Amino acid sequence: MSRKNTLSLLNFPSWMRRLREEEKRQAKTNPFLAQAIADEKMAGHRIAIIARTIAFGAVGLLLPFLNPNLNVLYYEAFILLFIALGWLQLRMAKVGYSKSELGLILLDLVLLTAVIIIPNPFLGQDIPTAFVYRFEGFIYFFIFLALSTLAYSWRTIWGIGIWVAALWVIGFVGVGWFGHTIPELTGAADNAFQGYPILQEEFDPNSIRPTIRVQEVLIILIVAAILTVKGWRSNQLLMRQADLAAERANLSRYFPSSLVDVLASTDRDIGAVRTQNVAVLFTDIVGFTEFAEQHSPDEVMDLLRHYHAFVERSIFQNGGTLDKYLGDGVMATFGTPETRPGDAANALKAATQLIEETETFNKDLEARGISPIKVSIGVHFGPVILGDIGPSRRLEFAVVGDTVNVASRLEASTRELGCRCVVSEDLMKQAAQSDSPEAPQTRFSLRDPIKLRGRQTAVNVWTM
Repeated sequence: MSRKNTLSLLNFPSWMRRLREEEKRQAKTNPFLAQAIADEKMAGHRIAIIARTIAFGAVGLLLPFLNPNLNVLYYEAFILLFIALGWLQLRMAKVGYSKSELGLILLDLVLLTAVIIIPNPFLGQDIPTAFVYRFEGFIYFFIFLALSTLAYSWRTIWGIGIWVAALWVIGFVGVGWFGHTIPELTGAADNAFQGYPILQEEFDPNSIRPTIRVQEVLIILIVAAILTVKGWRSNQLLMRQADLAAERANLSRYFPSSLVDVLASTDRDIGAVRTQNVAVLFTDIVGFTEFAEQHSPDEVMDLLRHYHAFVERSIFQNGGTLDKYLGDGVMATFGTPETRPGDAANALKAATQLIEETETFNKDLEARGISPIKVSIGVHFGPVILGDIGPSRRLEFAVVGDTVNVASRLEASTRELGCRCVVSEDLMKQAAQSDSPEAPQTRFSLRDPIKLRGRQTAVNVWTM
């Protein structure tokens, strides 16, 4: 551990404040983190209350063995009270800061302190107040501290440690100043162990044994600090898992679920700039501008949502990547971020499925009295440049190059050719090499080469 971190740990309260602010910032920017913390809090609280009930039930069974007298019922009543308070805490539990919940935690600790340092009123004999320390009741504070690790944040764990230490100091100071004493017992102990000062102090019923009390305070603070650090580390793990969930959710917006698992587990830098052969598909709604002019904004957005939904379905079901939305258009790639043998054939299947999905969607539109839509599709296969582009604060995974431009021009050429889908011969040849039993190529016809805007060489195409 560095010297800076060591000093931070020594300055524990300041260190905790900084960590708390950082967690708040992360929770605001990551909804997955906020939900994960909320779920963990409530699940942990339920487990803690069940564990608390079992623990105090076991203590209730132990007490008659330690004190086989009727006055043990006094302590058994407090056992039931602690169990009831636990279930009340569960009922009052909520995510975030809760005064009522903290109040119940403090009530737990105050009651336990009182039970430990105040003699049982049903004991039936006069004993010094300090004598109850002989029953070693302090160890029961560790039950509360251990249970707090299941239900509360690391900040609350540290708070419980501080509260216990403070209450214990107040308790033994109060016993020392205001506690009932029996001087004759001190005299008897002095006479019995005359010449043995250590034993005189040990067996004096009126002694509050301050060194032992200081030791107990120090130990509870040490244990609380250790559990606090452990709780903080567990929280860090939770935040890392939430970050991974957010990353997977972002990936699932662009890649099919089967590919998300591969990308999430790969060690390769997906954003590294490189060149590889990819199938690129562009699709667009023909006459969308006119449709938007003639329909209400709600109808336009409803159309786009349904259109984008079946476009996404056609792409993902055939192993493609949704590269970007272009208003009413969509760009998809097959072979990013990793290439596969059937990329070209999958792009062709996606194009045919997209046309079939459009026909089904049009039947629904006609049933609602809305004019059907026409889609245009262009698909090409060839080398592209891909990788992260943009400034460091706004990186974007991009696919660029001549292949992308050709696919876009092919989609635009559907208007001139009077067809729904135009596919380059390069893609057809690549798709023919696929071992897939399905052969969507049979639905396409070879056309005369066409000139594309911005290119001097004609392109051989197939149309559907």
